[in-house]
Amino acid sequence: MTTTTDLVSYEDALASYDPVMGLEVHVELGTKTKMFCGCSTELGAEPNSQTCPTCLGMPGALPVVNAIGIESAIRIGLALHCEIAEWCRFARKNYFYPDMPKNFQTSQYDEPIAFNGYLDVQLEDGETFRVEIERAHMEEDTGKSLHVGGATGRIHGASHSLLDYNRAGIPLIEIVTKPIEGAGERAPEVAKAYVAELRELIKALGVSEARMEQGQMRCDVNLSLRPHGREKFGTRSETKNVNSLRSVERAARFEIQRHAAVLDGGGTIIQETRHFHEDTGSTTSGRVKEEAEDYRYFPEPDLVPVAPPREWVEELRASLPEQPLARRNRLREEWGVNAHDMQSMLNAGAIDPIVATIEAGADAASARKWWMGELARGANESGVSLDALAITPEQVARVTALVNEGSLNDKLARQVIDGVLKGEGTPDEVVDKRGLKVVSDEGALTAAVDEAIAGNPGVADKIRGGKVAAAGALVGAVMKATRGQADAARVKELILEKLGVSEG
Repeated sequence: MTTTTDLVSYEDALASYDPVMGLEVHVELGTKTKMFCGCSTELGAEPNSQTCPTCLGMPGALPVVNAIGIESAIRIGLALHCEIAEWCRFARKNYFYPDMPKNFQTSQYDEPIAFNGYLDVQLEDGETFRVEIERAHMEEDTGKSLHVGGATGRIHGASHSLLDYNRAGIPLIEIVTKPIEGAGERAPEVAKAYVAELRELIKALGVSEARMEQGQMRCDVNLSLRPHGREKFGTRSETKNVNSLRSVERAARFEIQRHAAVLDGGGTIIQETRHFHEDTGSTTSGRVKEEAEDYRYFPEPDLVPVAPPREWVEELRASLPEQPLARRNRLREEWGVNAHDMQSMLNAGAIDPIVATIEAGADAASARKWWMGELARGANESGVSLDALAITPEQVARVTALVNEGSLNDKLARQVIDGVLKGEGTPDEVVDKRGLKVVSDEGALTAAVDEAIAGNPGVADKIRGGKVAAAGALVGAVMKATRGQADAARVKELILEKLGVSEG
């Protein structure tokens, strides 16, 4: 196993070598049925309960292509500024693995549906980097192996393996970049930014939820090094199935350091697949990487070629949503926030909830405040994403409305949000059940103020003597007496009125 002792420092690696990357991203489409049969794609079903003779590779079973899968592939290709093939076809990629029941994967080889595109990505400091796209092609997923009895969950050391073919045949789009050169020391950051931007694009298209933690989107990180001044690429490694943005960055950085250590020591890089380990941020060897000829590709004889009409392609092009990067730049202007704040909202997954809250009637500042404050903290503590919280943008907008009309202050609003998250009902229902409305009755407020002044004569004398800041102590006493339900600004006004002192 590779350890950190086998690495050179990142700075020393970059002093001698240029990193070259290639990123292969698999996107699991959100279709209701599989790519070549009518079996359900719903998650969570009993193992092997969503299979049929076609996706199990039974003799004589014939595939039928999923039309929504083709449409999704074209939409992805167009959004990536790709050319869309006028004619393409499927191929059989032949290799044996237990979780692939047919012993071949139906994919596309030399005739992909989309090719020659690009995606502009924005780095943390606002710099834009263009990643060239080689191709986006259609294929099917494999099944899932569960290795039992070992300490790592991998096949090495396991006593036996279980196979679930529910996932076999689920539609995939594989998006392959051209070699990414010129990123230098920022190569890992570019890799992370590219996968992040691609995920936002996929979600905006509505073709997949692109949840990396659920395997709906995963990245293979290909990396090689070449000495400065040399044009020929070095031998690459391929770190497989990396399933988080942070891990994409860490895998690229680790491989740069590992490759440099091997090359500096006079060794030779082996072209192989590698596994990434979340706990250590390291990679370990998988298997020697096959070349294309090893897969013995040949055209799929049971599927007709795909020839999307140009009129249809143009209709799909016209229906594309705004590019995520362009949308973020527009919203940044509208909301009056800086690039750092917008990046924070993107990282938190808060942009869509904030937009929906504004559309439900909230002002932009309040929507950002609640989603990036109270709700983001709640999501972090619960270990879930913002969109998994048990509160809707409409409910957040209602809370802001109650604050703006004076029925709630911020402290009470936080309690209302807490009640909604705990399933106690709508914001209005939580207010009623918990008795959280602001005390706005002037008589009740005046009585509470009189009591606070009487109970704190020394503080009252300081205020009369011109130390207006001391009013905070009396405001605190009134807020305590009213269980935080008084309007603090109005309480301060009443205190100063009672004591004959002006704010100025």
